[in-house]
This record gives sequence, C-alpha cells and structure tokens, in this order.
Amino acid sequence: MRVRLQGIVLTLVALLVFGLGIPLARSIAAGAQQDLFLDRLTDTARFASLAQRPLLDNKSSLLEPDLDRYNEVYGVRVAVVNQDGKLFASSLGPYAARIDLKADRISGPIREALAGRRSQPAGVLMPWDSTPLVLAEPVLADGEVHGAVLTVSDTGAERADVLWWWLLLAAGGVLAFTLALAVAVPVVRWILRPVQRLDDATGALVASVIGGREAEPVGEGGGPPELRQLGRSFDRMAESVSGALAAQRAFVADASHQLRNPLTALKIRLGNLEGRVVDEPAAADLDAARVDAGRLHQILDGLLTMARAEASGGELDPVVLDEAVAERVADWSVVGEARDVRLVVDTSGDGARVRMPPRGAETILDALLDNALKFTAAGTEIRIAVERNGDRVRLSVRDHGPGLRPDELDRARDRFWRSPAHQNVPGSGLGLAIVSELVAHSGGELELDLPEGGGLRIAMEFPVA
Repeated sequence: MRVRLQGIVLTLVALLVFGLGIPLARSIAAGAQQDLFLDRLTDTARFASLAQRPLLDNKSSLLEPDLDRYNEVYGVRVAVVNQDGKLFASSLGPYAARIDLKADRISGPIREALAGRRSQPAGVLMPWDSTPLVLAEPVLADGEVHGAVLTVSDTGAERADVLWWWLLLAAGGVLAFTLALAVAVPVVRWILRPVQRLDDATGALVASVIGGREAEPVGEGGGPPELRQLGRSFDRMAESVSGALAAQRAFVADASHQLRNPLTALKIRLGNLEGRVVDEPAAADLDAARVDAGRLHQILDGLLTMARAEASGGELDPVVLDEAVAERVADWSVVGEARDVRLVVDTSGDGARVRMPPRGAETILDALLDNALKFTAAGTEIRIAVERNGDRVRLSVRDHGPGLRPDELDRARDRFWRSPAHQNVPGSGLGLAIVSELVAHSGGELELDLPEGGGLRIAMEFPVA
C-alpha cells in the first residue's frame, strides 16, 4: 500500500511539474522569438527608410557602408532589392552577396514585401531548429513600393539562450520532484504508520486467540486522527475478544478440573459396590455406569489438556525431536508389546531443535501413539519418522489401521469428531484437535494422508529453531 500511495503522490507531482513546465518552456521560447522578431523588424524598417533615396537615385554606394557596418556589428546579413526583385545592394557588396534570393524562405518574404505587406511573426523558436529568421520590409516613396529590404538573422545565440533556460527549468523540475519525494515518503509513512500498527495488532490478536498472549494497544500512536480513532476502536474490540476468550478458556479449565474430584469419588463409590449387587440387571447397570464414568473422566482429561494447549502458545522451549521421539517410544513400546504391535523408529533429524510449548512434544506423541495403537491390528507395526529437510523438520506417525475416508481427513481435526466407523473405539475425539493446536502454536503445519498399503499417516513440519 505504501508503494501505491507513494506512486500516486509522485504521479500527481510529476503531472504538476510537466503541466506547468511544458507551457512555461514554450512561453520562454515564444518570448525569445517575439523579442528577436521585434528587434529585427525595427532594424529592417529603419533600413527601408534609409533605402528610399538610394533607390530613387539608383546609387547603392550611399547604402552599402551602413549595411556592411550593421553586418559587422550584429552579424545580420541585409539585402536591398529593387522593384523588379533584383539585388540592388547588400551587406557584402552587390557581387559577393551570399543571400540566395531564389530560395523559398527568401523569395516568399520578398514577394510579400514588394506587394506592400510586412513580415509576420514566425513560429516558436526551438533550440533544435536552425532556420534563420528572414524579414522583409517594403521601401515606400510617395505611397509606392520601389523595392524591399531583406534581413537574414542567425538564431544560434537566441536558441542557446532558450536551451539554457530550458535546462534551468528542467533542473528546477527535478529539484521540485526530489523535494516532493523527500516530503512524500515521510508523509506517507506517517499516514500508514497506524495501518502498519493495526496489521501488527491483528497478528498479535490472532496470536492471542491461538496462544493466549495479550495483544498490545495500538490506538495511542501517531498518524491521522481518523486512523488513531480506528486504532482505539480496534483496541476496544481486541480487549473484548481477548477477555471473552480468556473467560472461555478459564471456564473450560476450571470446569474440567473441578469435575474431576466428584467424578473420581463417584468412580470409587461405584467400585465399592462391586460384589454387593447380587441382582443381575442391577449388576449390568453398575458395569455400564462404571464404563460411562470412565469415559467421562477421559473426556475431562482431554478438555483439560486442550485448555492447557490453547493457553501455552506464549512460551516456546527448544526441543530435540530425535530425543523426544526416542523417549516417548521407549515408554509406549510396553503398550505396543502387550498388543503385539511393533513401534519402528526412523530418525534422521541430525539433532535439529524446534520450538514448542512446554511438554508439547510429549503431548503430541502421546496423542498420536495412543490413537495409532487403538486402531492398529495385532501383528503389524507403527512407524515413527523424523526427517530434516533444510530449515524444516518433519515428524510423521504412520499406522496400519483401517484409516479414514478421503472426505474425512479434514474433519478429523475437529473437536469431539469421530468417524462413524470408529464409534465403538474408546476415546474422546480430542486427540487430533490437541495436536493441531500445539502444532499451530509451534509454527508448524499438520497434514493427514492415506499412504499406500492402508492405514493413516499424520505428518507435521516445524521450522528449525
């Protein structure tokens, strides 16, 4: 946005510079042309007055010294023609004249002057146009035209002056454009500074939603009043959202924690009733109640773990994935042996460290290995792999269970979601949701796919710390 806004400002400045500079440059050239025309027209009229008597007496020697002196001082060639258009006198003498009277730019003004008409101003004097200025004035005596005076002026000096003025004008335009750029950059930054703070605050708000970090206020910085008011409104909204989310997390955590004690007491009481209920239907109900209490206890544990995962994003500790995998697989291998499932580890992370919430790696691996052991049949294996690829580390857990349908892969991360085909398998449906939260807090990406040979593979990629 900054580039676009600066581009708009500089475009407007450029249009202003060109819009004023081009007419001014043309005005300078037109003024130089007008001054030269009036000066030469005055001299041409003076020579027309001086040429009356020499033309009537047919004595060119009376006029040629003045013409030569004028050419010597001003460098302007002058010629006088008689009524028939033939050369009568010139600034270089009648036989050495270098003025081609038959040239188009010469013969035209001569014909106009012999017809009694004076020369009119020419076009604008351009620096690249080397055409001389040609003026002709009729020589009148008693109201009759007896000849014409022609002046041919070189415009080199005037064109050089115009060029210097144009260069000076161009330098002024460049200077104005540079000053506009120097002013536009800080002004645009001043305007966009609240927008940048809002963008940063939005990212901080997202981080606070994900990880429980508190968003910093943005409404008290500099910038236009309207954007400062927008920042203050954003602060109020962020405070309201953060408060609501904090209350929600606190409620989930407190409710889960507080319900565990009465639930534990209930399980103890149900256990104490074992062997004392002799009625067969009542004993079946007692067993069902104990199973439901166990499931409820598991759900509460999952909710408490989820609440802790959501609130753990503000603290990240370095973790060596190879060591974390080796440690957790060693603990879960006992469960795997009991179920005749092998846990195969393939680590090539080269000791790479990733940043995770406290005990995040253990929670992720526990959730994934627990799910894998639930769905993997006896006599198969679970493969845990750690691979490093540049500045990324990939952790994957692949089982050989029934897997999921392709359309269920995206929904598997939802809280309390379970595939219709796995409703009878114990669990709360929070395992992958907890893993997804912790991976997001760690700056990683979670992916589920169906590998060849069946089963489900859950892969995570983390940036190397």
